[in-house]
Amino acid sequence: MFSQTTAIMTALSLLGGVSLAQAADKPTDPQIAHIAYTAGIIDIDAAKQAIAKSKSKEVVAFAKDMVRDHEAVNVQALSLVKKLKVTPEDNDTSQALTKAATSERAKLDKLKGAAFDKAYVDNEVAYHKQVNGALETLLIPSATNAELKSLLETGLKIFQGHEQHAEHVAAELK
Repeated sequence: MFSQTTAIMTALSLLGGVSLAQAADKPTDPQIAHIAYTAGIIDIDAAKQAIAKSKSKEVVAFAKDMVRDHEAVNVQALSLVKKLKVTPEDNDTSQALTKAATSERAKLDKLKGAAFDKAYVDNEVAYHKQVNGALETLLIPSATNAELKSLLETGLKIFQGHEQHAEHVAAELK
């Protein structure tokens, strides 16, 4: 359990931090659903900001991929929770993610041109690393419903591809 707690703490540290008490308990399936959905919405919002602000074709194309893929996974997640008659449960982790994302978007909003592109893509690399780590070490192992676990595993594969894509775009911007 300590390693899982450490992983989720690390995963959230870049996103504004969460106290040990918030991450110490194993999340329930409704909490996991809310965390995963929230993480997707955060990346969609960041991508929409990039689409609106960036002049780089590569950054905009990457951001459009983020919107497409995260919206698709969130549609599947909403369909699954409806099918299972589960209500996603807001929690400290979801709230901390949202707060940190709001702060990050505000920082990015002050940037323009190449500075924005670099900051956005660097954040995407870090965000995907951290979310993927949380999926691998805490959210997937904690999920008790097989269908939820399967959806998270599918999402992880997609998001690992996002991490690699973000790293490629970051390398091109240097």
